[in-house]
Amino acid sequence: MGSLQTPTNLSNKSCLCVSGRVVKGLRVERQVGLGFSWLLKGRRNREVQSLCVRSSVSDGSSIAENKYVSEGLLLGAERDAFGSVVGFQLIPHSVAGDATMVESHDIVANDRDDLSEDAEEMEETPIKLTFNIIFVTAEAAPYSKTGGLGDVCGSLPMALAARGHRVMVVSPRYLNGGPSDEKYANAVDLDVRATVHCFGDAQEVAFYHEYRAGVDWVFVDHSSYRRPGTPYGDIYGAFGDNQFRFTLLSHAACEAPLILPLGGFTYGEKCLFLANDWHASLVPLLLAAKYRPYGVYKDARSVVAIHNIAHQGVEPAATYNNLGLPPQWYGALEWIFPTWARAHALDTGETVNVLKGAIAVADRILTVSQGYSWEITTPEGGYGLHELLSSRQSVLNGITNGIDVNDWNPSTDEHIASHYSINDLSGKAQCKTDLQMELGLPIRPDCPLIGFIGRLDYQKGVDIILSAIPELMQNDVQFVMLGSGEKQYEDWMRHTENLFKDKFRAWVGFNVPVSHRITAGCDILLMPSRFEPCGLNQLYAMRYGTIPVVHSTGGLRDTVKNFNPYAQEGKGEGTGWTFSPLMSEKLVDTMKLAIGTYTEHKSSWEGLMKRGMGRDYSWENAAIQYEQVFTWAFIDPPYVR
Repeated sequence: MGSLQTPTNLSNKSCLCVSGRVVKGLRVERQVGLGFSWLLKGRRNREVQSLCVRSSVSDGSSIAENKYVSEGLLLGAERDAFGSVVGFQLIPHSVAGDATMVESHDIVANDRDDLSEDAEEMEETPIKLTFNIIFVTAEAAPYSKTGGLGDVCGSLPMALAARGHRVMVVSPRYLNGGPSDEKYANAVDLDVRATVHCFGDAQEVAFYHEYRAGVDWVFVDHSSYRRPGTPYGDIYGAFGDNQFRFTLLSHAACEAPLILPLGGFTYGEKCLFLANDWHASLVPLLLAAKYRPYGVYKDARSVVAIHNIAHQGVEPAATYNNLGLPPQWYGALEWIFPTWARAHALDTGETVNVLKGAIAVADRILTVSQGYSWEITTPEGGYGLHELLSSRQSVLNGITNGIDVNDWNPSTDEHIASHYSINDLSGKAQCKTDLQMELGLPIRPDCPLIGFIGRLDYQKGVDIILSAIPELMQNDVQFVMLGSGEKQYEDWMRHTENLFKDKFRAWVGFNVPVSHRITAGCDILLMPSRFEPCGLNQLYAMRYGTIPVVHSTGGLRDTVKNFNPYAQEGKGEGTGWTFSPLMSEKLVDTMKLAIGTYTEHKSSWEGLMKRGMGRDYSWENAAIQYEQVFTWAFIDPPYVR
């Protein structure tokens, strides 16, 4: 090939073209639009046949005035959904290589009718909008995880990136001096610092970065994240400075798209922020109160995702001044506790509630299941925010979580004794035998083995299991419980194991390989949760051919279809059993029905197993639904006070 000629004088009429070569390492200096590009479909390793743009930008400034052009050769423009130029692609000098100038075709920056022939051809087929998505979260697996939030923010970003979106996850860099610190080993210091003004002082934060599975994993580094314990507390309880730690996270997350040159260019201002739970709920408020009034992030949107509304980030009203918000925004966060909930007679009940503020100003609101999106609008499920959520019901949606189908796959799971699939269930029997041996239970293939995996607390309905166990143990069953939590329930599990030595086993603590073996080896999984925004264990169970028996609430009701043996001309339908109300008597009755089906109707039981195993649990389905919500978020103008 010849050489790519660079004009010495880049006027607003000049044009650069590339012909007939594969150009690697293409980068966008500033991508602030919805992110779809007819120019760089796939962004890397694309063969560009004939392409040219004018050297002007939408605001009329010349290319010569853009300092970044000196770093590479201009290739083409990045346009948003309405045809406006919002960024440019560059070929760095080091990879521009040799090419020849070809005949140019003018492209008018704000007129989609004058696109080049290549662009016109691409417009003949539907163009899928892509987004610059910023996840802000307190935890993201595998780096940090205490529950479902970590699972969602560790898997959903990768599913969205696989569908063509540019995705950044912003989370703290937790260092506790133990082996878990190695999870950040591949994250490198970007040597970029941001100064955050909050809590009456200027705080400096650093950013570490790892590019993995198509996602930019960004970790905010600050001394407050370097301590023993979980992301939220230690053996003595919750950290007293959690409001400070997550205020810092929200401020840093708002700065990250503007200042971090990831892959050679920033995410820019036209982003969609997905703020997860109260820890990140300050983000929508900062966009509306701190940035947008000054022309920054005027085209950004925010979505608040509620994983558990029981936790809202409520602190004394006097702490409002620490948040870095203007004084006139206090009303958005003001929260008054009812009289009965106050600590003493002189307590005025005045607090600030960051989740409440996010719900009030976010462009869209999401929960992790359709059932939960309804429950939080009720007095019983809204934890005091039901009226506000009801008033915003038009922008409230529920999307059921997916699961990591590679990690949870009975045909490849490295933790289980024998692999099996929907077409060959024989390995499940071996998994059951292996589990009985591991637990020291009598090896009885025909005895239904029941499992429970979860936190030992009031939400998970452990007290209902406690009440039901004496009657359940009268049946010919075996029962294993895995979990940790409140000491009274841990002690009860140990005591029950001594009472029913041949029927009950307690595994106090949590162990990932053991959880996989219980899921694969049990016949029934019990989940009597009082409320469950989505729930994952029932999804794992169905994928492993283990039948869930669940309380009819939230995501459990959405994902477990009640068994009907007479449907489909006697072939049956459903994937498990649900029960309501949450009473030990109702739990026992439903368990007896499941036990009877297992022992007396083997063909029906196999149908239940296969229907559960045949469902699509991947994050792909959830990602498609998230895309729809993101599209809706950009239809309406952003929140402006």
